[in-house]
Amino acid sequence: MQLETYIYLPKRGWNRPLDRRLDSERTLVFLFGYPDMRQDHPGFRELLDLFPTSAMVGCSTAGEIYEEEIHSGSLVVGIMRLECSDLQIASCRVDPALDDSVVGERLMEELHEHGALRAVLVLSDGLNVNGSELTRGINRRIDTTHPVVVTGALAGDEDRFGSTWVVVDRELRQNHVTAVGFYGETLRVGYGSGGGWDRFGIDRRVTRAEGNVLYTLDDRPALELYKKYLGEYADELPASGLLFPLLVKEEGKEPKVRTILAIDEEANSITYAGDIEQGSSATFMKANFDNLVSGAEQAAMEIAQEEYDGEDALLVAVSCVGRRLVLGQRSEDELEVVRDLFPPSVRMIGFYSYGEISTQGGGRCDLLNQTMTLTWLWEKCTK
Repeated sequence: MQLETYIYLPKRGWNRPLDRRLDSERTLVFLFGYPDMRQDHPGFRELLDLFPTSAMVGCSTAGEIYEEEIHSGSLVVGIMRLECSDLQIASCRVDPALDDSVVGERLMEELHEHGALRAVLVLSDGLNVNGSELTRGINRRIDTTHPVVVTGALAGDEDRFGSTWVVVDRELRQNHVTAVGFYGETLRVGYGSGGGWDRFGIDRRVTRAEGNVLYTLDDRPALELYKKYLGEYADELPASGLLFPLLVKEEGKEPKVRTILAIDEEANSITYAGDIEQGSSATFMKANFDNLVSGAEQAAMEIAQEEYDGEDALLVAVSCVGRRLVLGQRSEDELEVVRDLFPPSVRMIGFYSYGEISTQGGGRCDLLNQTMTLTWLWEKCTK
């Protein structure tokens, strides 16, 4: 595998010239950019011109990651040319008339048509998709006897919650989900995720919820109760809600952290990035700086490195925007602890998201919130 990573900064342009020799039908261009980026962005136009046969995936962010640095207003790019493995792109428009699980099913069905999947990376609109339903549809098309690693994220829009975009057919589009499938036994995939939030307050029962919209806790209006917990932060909703995610626990299942996406003052409800099951137990959470950084380190340590012997490799790091808001000037600490666990031959790019996707126990993927989630890709070709 050949690999190069780049960053485009507004006043400086590219940090070095793009290597057009990497262009091929087996080349994948990852790009993560600021939410207000447009199709005529000079860096994006140059990518289109120099890599005409390469596949492209990417999305808007709540902050771009280049190695251990965080940027806003930049374009971060990873160009990966595979030698022995294959890849295929699938995309689907979000249809309000359809359950988002159908989108997940359609993406996987299209990718399965091209061979035996090894891994899938999913990038989704961050505001108009129920991530729980999306992953539920993906899981319906996963054969657990032939596991497929699924990772990815929901696109971000800083802390504004206005609009997001993903790359579809080499264009920046809203209301879409795109996925890249990887094929071949020579591809190696590592993945891991970690959190680090503390419980805040008592357990409450979810007494009314529909999909990813929470209406009542202990028969009290959810938004009213949430504002009471937030105190002075209540006036800054929904952005301040990123500092206080919700821990949801269903009997017999792993607890899940859920991030706020929107509020409805009239309905006194809160919309989250993933489903809130009626009858489940819910607890508000708050940040612990040291634990958040330790959670990122845990994610990196989950990835087995026994097989790795120095090949070029790409590490895609996705952290939730809520973590960035809490950590503030310490945000790069969580990137540094991850970066330090990998050798220089592993290049790291990524972004801050509105939700993360990763394979969990049992070979199924799930929507995660408020985590650092990592995907590690490289090839081990037989010479």
